Amino acid sequence: MNQFSGTESAIIIGMIVAYIAFTSWLTLRLRSQTSDQFMVAARAMPASVVGVLLMSEFVGAKSTVGTAQEAFTSGIAASWSVIGASIGFLLFGLFFVKKLYNSGAYTISGAIEQKYGKSTMITVSIIMMYSLLLVNVGNYISGAAALSTVLRLNLPVAMCVIAVVSTFYYVFGGMKGVAYVTVLHTALKIFGVALILAVALAMTGGLGPVSANLPDYYFTWDGNIGGVTIIGWTVGTIGAIFSTQFIIQAIASSRSAEEARRSTLYAAALCFPLGLALGVIGISSRYLFPQLDSLYALPVFMSRMNPFLAGLVTTSLVASVFVSVSTVALAIASLIVKDFYVPYFNPDPEAELKMTRLFSLIIGFVPLIFVFFVPAILKLSFFTRALRLSISIVAVIGFSLPFFSSNRGATLGLIGAAAFTTIWYVLGDPLGIDNMYIAMVTPVIIMAAERIFGWKGKATLPAQ
Repeated sequence: MNQFSGTESAIIIGMIVAYIAFTSWLTLRLRSQTSDQFMVAARAMPASVVGVLLMSEFVGAKSTVGTAQEAFTSGIAASWSVIGASIGFLLFGLFFVKKLYNSGAYTISGAIEQKYGKSTMITVSIIMMYSLLLVNVGNYISGAAALSTVLRLNLPVAMCVIAVVSTFYYVFGGMKGVAYVTVLHTALKIFGVALILAVALAMTGGLGPVSANLPDYYFTWDGNIGGVTIIGWTVGTIGAIFSTQFIIQAIASSRSAEEARRSTLYAAALCFPLGLALGVIGISSRYLFPQLDSLYALPVFMSRMNPFLAGLVTTSLVASVFVSVSTVALAIASLIVKDFYVPYFNPDPEAELKMTRLFSLIIGFVPLIFVFFVPAILKLSFFTRALRLSISIVAVIGFSLPFFSSNRGATLGLIGAAAFTTIWYVLGDPLGIDNMYIAMVTPVIIMAAERIFGWKGKATLPAQ
């Protein structure tokens, strides 16, 4: 890849630093000053802001860089990784949001506790934290890939920069600060993707030469990925939307159930075009730079821009990283505080806010321990969605089939799903069966077996 000169790099660094300084000041101005503001922005956010938050959770740095990376090797079908979120948000808004909002819960574990009981709640909380920790591992890797391309930083240094800045945002901002700064981050991200797409198409001369020179599967609906995997992706994304902690938290921050429903429609509308754009960027990169490391399928176009445009795009990707890391870390902190700290220590509001910020600070740096073990970003992304899909399966069973509302069955089903899905992922999806399907069927089998062979009348809670 082309390298920027010292002067050009200085210009880009200056733009990034100026943006970070401005958004840091904005975060302090909008910072959460109570625990309620930190967790759910005092339930006062408009639908448009919540919609942007929802979209940013599923089209962050990991999905942005990862989708282009997958399209580079597998074709434009990689766009399904984001288009699936559009489908998921639409279904979420039509069938589930109002029930969730009216439950009053702002953690997925809290909502599930209403149906199953405390041990299931704790299991859900631990699995969700495990999943979200891996989500941020992917966010750090993808963000560092973008930074290292234009700033000539090595990956570990770039990851540390991301950890420091994003941790500042959510430790001080909480949900209230993160929400409004995310609107600015997301606007810049959309502009950056549009600019990369324009540069890619200008360099290729349109899609005609790309289509003529790449294998046919690059333009089929399932590409080199396969229909089974794409269906698994889509189902997993839908399931993750129904269960991801930050999605639940953002929904709870809405002014009303109707506003919450409307926000999901905004998110669906934003995801669809972004998915297609990222797919086109990936295949354009393959046509232009066939020997390139696929991780750089999207960032490579920044090195072909003048430093001011590259600075804008780099800043947009950096903003995307900050959004992704901040929202995920905020969700993990909320689970720790709500499910473990508050029940056992019963703190006053001031102590709760103080400890929430301390937990958030630690959470920001933990992913750095694991970032060197997972180079395939999109595969990691869908593994984390598979883990969350198992939670969705259990939640849907609990809300729809009270006959299966066994605390023991749900807890065993979740533990089994987490264990078997992780093993299947580590083994590389044996027999061509995506780990998403393992996450989908395992809790159902275990819960059904517990119901059929378990001790009747024990560990069963009445439906609420």
